[in-house]
Amino acid sequence: MKLSNFKLKRIDRYIIKQFLGTFVFAMSGIILIVIVFDVNEKIDKFMTPEVTLEEIIFDYYVNFVPYFLSMFASLFTFIAVIFFTSRLADQSEIIAMLSTGMSFHRLMVPYGISAGIIAVSMFVLGAYIIPPANEKRLNFEYTYTKKNREVVYANNVQLEVEPGIFAYFDRYSNASRMGYSFSLERFEDKTLVSRLTANSIKYDSLYNWTIIDYTIRDFDGMYERIESGTRRDTTLMFVPADFLISEDDCEKMTSPELATYIARQKKRGIGNIQTFEIEYHKRFANTFSFFILTVIGVSLSSYKKKGGMGLNIGIGLGLSFSYILFMTVTSSFAVSGLVSPMIASWIPNIIYTFIAVYLYRKAPR
Repeated sequence: MKLSNFKLKRIDRYIIKQFLGTFVFAMSGIILIVIVFDVNEKIDKFMTPEVTLEEIIFDYYVNFVPYFLSMFASLFTFIAVIFFTSRLADQSEIIAMLSTGMSFHRLMVPYGISAGIIAVSMFVLGAYIIPPANEKRLNFEYTYTKKNREVVYANNVQLEVEPGIFAYFDRYSNASRMGYSFSLERFEDKTLVSRLTANSIKYDSLYNWTIIDYTIRDFDGMYERIESGTRRDTTLMFVPADFLISEDDCEKMTSPELATYIARQKKRGIGNIQTFEIEYHKRFANTFSFFILTVIGVSLSSYKKKGGMGLNIGIGLGLSFSYILFMTVTSSFAVSGLVSPMIASWIPNIIYTFIAVYLYRKAPR
């Protein structure tokens, strides 16, 4: 079938409508249930005088819903496919379609279109819309419902400020904006040419720092020039956010912001950014998971089984939950450094692609 000659037929529109309608219905139902349970869990926090109904609705739940939707969209895509395709098979509608001469490959076209609509929507949502919403949601949670996970201090911080210039803190406190036992070293052709040490350093504003009780040693061959002082304002091309890293920070960044942040941190030699890399690659991997799980779902449920629709749904739930579990396990491998974040994010898709191909070949024709 040539793409240029393809036209949506009534059966295509019917399948797309069933697919998307079942997906929206399933997601709407589970979101309502989750909100009810979430309200029940946090009702004591919501009843305090400090939090208003407007904040609960618009700062928390309006931003919570798209976050939850993005997190479980692939799972409910799979469940939607299993549910309505099993119903079509039980009513012999799949058999009727194939008996008219429609190939199984052609039957997959409206499924692919529906999966593409959901995949693109979820990618745009996750890459550009949810991160700003997450910032409001997390700020609400930190203020009213759970302990703030913001990193307020750091120990043994080392980073490359600019090419050949390295900074080191023994410790840094964000509460006082003070770093202690600070040093700044400049190298030329792997040779140390200057070294600044200071008892403390205070962050002022963007790239502006104040060095306190400092000594500067400039080296020129066998000669050394020493300068000391009690206080000096200077510009250093880094800010506390470059090394005060919280796991939740990656959820607040759009995909372009994540890419820029990761490249910047790698250039500066900061290594504890696996969570950010996993989040970045997972957003792309999740987009392809909709197509993989759709193929598996159709292949499993497009013919009648003795166990009926319930058996198909049970198998589908088992596979979908194993996919989510497998993604969690591989992510932990990336955090521990056993595999790269990109490979960890794509391993579930690669394995389940083989499962999809196998089931697709065994599906009825």
